[in-house]
Amino acid sequence: MSYIGKYKPDPDFQRLLTVFRREGEPDRIPFLELFADLEIMEDVLEKPIPRFGRLESQGVNREMEARYCDAHIEFYHSLGYDYVRAVTRGGDLQFGHIQLDDTAKLSKGKRSWIRGSGGLVTNWTQYEAYPWPDSRDIDYWMLEYLSGHLPDGMKLLAHSGSILESVMWLMGYETFAMNLYDQPDLLEVMFERVGQMYMDRCHALSQFDAIGAIWINDDIGHRSGTMIAPDHLRHYVFPWWKRIAECIHAQGRPVLLHSCGKLELVMDEIIDDIGVDAKHSFEDTILPVTEAKKLYGNRVALLGGVDIDYICRHSEEEIRQYVRNVIDVCGPGGSYALGTGNSVANYIPVPNYLAMLDEGRRYGVYS
Repeated sequence: MSYIGKYKPDPDFQRLLTVFRREGEPDRIPFLELFADLEIMEDVLEKPIPRFGRLESQGVNREMEARYCDAHIEFYHSLGYDYVRAVTRGGDLQFGHIQLDDTAKLSKGKRSWIRGSGGLVTNWTQYEAYPWPDSRDIDYWMLEYLSGHLPDGMKLLAHSGSILESVMWLMGYETFAMNLYDQPDLLEVMFERVGQMYMDRCHALSQFDAIGAIWINDDIGHRSGTMIAPDHLRHYVFPWWKRIAECIHAQGRPVLLHSCGKLELVMDEIIDDIGVDAKHSFEDTILPVTEAKKLYGNRVALLGGVDIDYICRHSEEEIRQYVRNVIDVCGPGGSYALGTGNSVANYIPVPNYLAMLDEGRRYGVYS
């Protein structure tokens, strides 16, 4: 099934603002994703999208960057989203990923995995030798291009960065966990450096009027709990989340949080102290979005929730019924946007993804 051309695009970012700010029901339930893999986008658009290496090694090719941006605009606009994902180049941390074969049907060729131990920064010597990026090295040309080419009614959704994930990935999780006790002084410095880097990025994003909301994307949980003890989150991570949230709110923009895992021990703080406006990432084996609606729906907007495992393994008709159930539970009163539980990964069958959108567009209309 092709979704392109089935509906005339009618973007209106106010739909999403109504959801983020919990101001009632928009005309229809909007769509929202953290991101869609380029392989999914290429399959939907039926054309290739340019790939980039590191900015400093590949150099700048504005024609390629323009085509990359145009593909993003066409994808999100054609599929009925009210926004386009903002993209930049440069200024990124390097984590020394492990590269393994990607076995998805729409393969990337290689898939990256984070090291469990033996990361790039595990001691003071490696910290001093690591090539720390400078926020001033970020190239915002593509963000400027997107800002100037958005269809009427659309805004950009930007990303501020990941605090806990970045430090964990630089060290490797096992080394990081041990250093919580063995080298807390090193962790203090690393969280300060990473946190300030993303604060600088947040301030830079304030210059772009086309940005409608900003993500904090930081996975702090796993299936049965948080990645580190709540007290460690309160010491190392949440102060930076709060500062970034305050920076975003000072710009008059909503704060969106993408964070995987079981977060019940810290959800009250995330909502009430940090001030997150909308929560994303739900998994049926942890907390279905329909249950999250009952627990938190009167305090924070809920985003996505169509379980990734379900959408990969079931038929289109089963997915349609699943989406209708989610809309029945999460739609009343507003404060909900439809999407997958995590992201549109390249192993999701494209017809199933499009069926989710189609059912949302047909069924998610407020009377």
